[in-house]
Amino acid sequence: MPLRRRLLAICLAALPLASWAAWPDRPITIVVPAAAGGTTDIAARVLAEKMGKDLGTAIVVENKGGGGGSIGTAQVARAKADGYTLLMGNIGPIAINFSLYKQLNYKESDLRGITNVISVPNILVVHADSPVHSVKELVSLAKTRRLNVATSGVGQSPHMSSEMFRQKAGIEVTLVPFPGAAPAVTALLGQQVDFMIDNLPSSLPHIKSGKFRALAITSAARSAQLPDVPTMTEAGVPMQVTAWFGLLAPAGTPDEVVNRLQQSALKAMQSPEVRQRFADLGGVPGGETPAEYDAFIAQERKSWSQIVKAAGLSLE
Repeated sequence: MPLRRRLLAICLAALPLASWAAWPDRPITIVVPAAAGGTTDIAARVLAEKMGKDLGTAIVVENKGGGGGSIGTAQVARAKADGYTLLMGNIGPIAINFSLYKQLNYKESDLRGITNVISVPNILVVHADSPVHSVKELVSLAKTRRLNVATSGVGQSPHMSSEMFRQKAGIEVTLVPFPGAAPAVTALLGQQVDFMIDNLPSSLPHIKSGKFRALAITSAARSAQLPDVPTMTEAGVPMQVTAWFGLLAPAGTPDEVVNRLQQSALKAMQSPEVRQRFADLGGVPGGETPAEYDAFIAQERKSWSQIVKAAGLSLE
């Protein structure tokens, strides 16, 4: 931890608990390290409204995409550890990036977990006008010509799921990265790419409207939202991926503030409105304590490190 951050943490820890009684007394910002419209953004905005009312202050969502989520994540890592700048992190910049990128402008120790917010499967989709109606047909087509795959950010869960699918299906494809789920979805809507593996929430509306055709889901069991869509394993490609999204704060943020944020987020996630919203998205709400979430993140980093290493992936 840089000297400035260490000194700040020491000073904050030395303050009496009563000094945080007035927190928050100004707006809080949740940085989303991706473009608007994706699952990270959706999760942040769903929580911001409820938590803002509970904490008695405005919560502003700021989108800061790029660099596989590293730009927005680094912004929070460098922010003051005072509880006013938070991160809606996800599996990419918080877990996968540490083994995928040779260099990052933030470290594991720069952030601390608050709580997981939502976990969702990924979904393999094609445009409704595509001649492909199954994973088997998609694999067969990919063996006759090289297909283009839209991914929402290098190193993100959809990108890694696409890599995993390519390996397990024994095909070669061209990965086309976009700065977030929304532009990737737009590319598939415009038939600029052949297929996409996306977080379920951002593709679900287009599946239900008939614009996308869902071929398989990456969860262990079928989704209640899409009971007729097989799992990847059922479709003949044995792979399972769960994407997760959660709140984090700069390292050194006082326990009192982090615990208050976790309790506020948990209260929001337990509300009928948010539970229904997450269920409609095909997701499962979180709510872990900060310690539990930190332990979960550590395990995820270890697991994805093994996957990235086995795939021989490395980015500058």
